[in-house]
Amino acid sequence: MIFLTSSLLFLLLLLIVGIFAKNSSLIVAVGFLLIIKVMGLGDKIFPILQTKGINIGITIITIAVLVPIATGAIGFKELGEALKSPYAWIALASGIAVAIIAKNGVTLLASDPHITAALVFGTVLAVALFNGVAVGPLIGAGIAYIAMRFFDLFQ
Repeated sequence: MIFLTSSLLFLLLLLIVGIFAKNSSLIVAVGFLLIIKVMGLGDKIFPILQTKGINIGITIITIAVLVPIATGAIGFKELGEALKSPYAWIALASGIAVAIIAKNGVTLLASDPHITAALVFGTVLAVALFNGVAVGPLIGAGIAYIAMRFFDLFQ
């Protein structure tokens, strides 16, 4: 028998938000978690997803980003041509900055896990209401980390 726990109700609410917002990523993610929970596999699978999920997700995103290199659509020639553009240098600097920000996000989430609830809620809102992409908790944590350090400077 399935009991309606607060976590199950919360997931169902998120599913409804995902359906209402027509956000397939949120629908699939919540649906996946609901299936695991209803099947009674949460105690075994959730800890693995919680500890390794970000790394698995980053690996999948990295694979997707590298596909044009693997297919030959982007090579050394294209890289050389791109670096002649000021926009490419802006993109290069942005890539470096976001990777450093995300690293700080991992640090914050590891050292201050209660922040995760606010970050996850902010990400869910952005995904559901603004058609955002769910990389928000990591980048959000990195931005929060930097903002907290600035805040600490002025305390």
